[in-house]
Amino acid sequence: MNTVDRRRWLSGAAASLLLPAAARARGTPMYDYLFLDLDAVPAGPALTARLKAEAAAIAAGGGEVLGAFTSQLGWHARQAAILLRWSGATSARESVVAALGGQRDRLTPTARPGASDRPRPGGIYVHRWFVIDTPALDEFVALSTEGWKDFEARFDTNIFGLFTAAQTEADLKAGQTRLLLLTRYGDHGVWETSRDPSTAAMAAFMRRQKLTRDTWAASTLLAPPP
Repeated sequence: MNTVDRRRWLSGAAASLLLPAAARARGTPMYDYLFLDLDAVPAGPALTARLKAEAAAIAAGGGEVLGAFTSQLGWHARQAAILLRWSGATSARESVVAALGGQRDRLTPTARPGASDRPRPGGIYVHRWFVIDTPALDEFVALSTEGWKDFEARFDTNIFGLFTAAQTEADLKAGQTRLLLLTRYGDHGVWETSRDPSTAAMAAFMRRQKLTRDTWAASTLLAPPP
């Protein structure tokens, strides 16, 4: 296993986290992740109908639907998720989120995505949540970005985003931070193959795992635009 300079990790992570904060002051994008239980099987048609109904309000409020995701593995067939991006503070944001419904997490990007990035079509999208000790955040992000270099070069994968979720009262009390990692894989076979423990990517991810209190994942399909 290669020796990695911990100070380099931390300085790189600090830069990646400070940049979004500075950009937010200039009106950088904000994100909402909505997890929905649509009570309809399959979820796709109901999800499309809900997005169509709110399309005008989303656009008028400076928002865009970055992704609508339906279940493959790990969610019920009636469950789905929506990722929204807003181009700054807007009064429409709250009313749109309320109309779309679901369990909401306000997200802040870390090293990714960039302000204009969009999910690539095709393949599968794995939604992986992590729970970590809040003081470990900088190191967690640094280890992630270190591993992505080899990971994306070696496999048919793309890291769309690694976000922190706004802390709840329970998070604050427990001293923890939740993160959402959105990764595109060519297919489920690539997802399995990418777990090869001998790669440089996995060496970084295994060290990241030591910082993790809990984690869970589901694979999804990116639905076509409504």
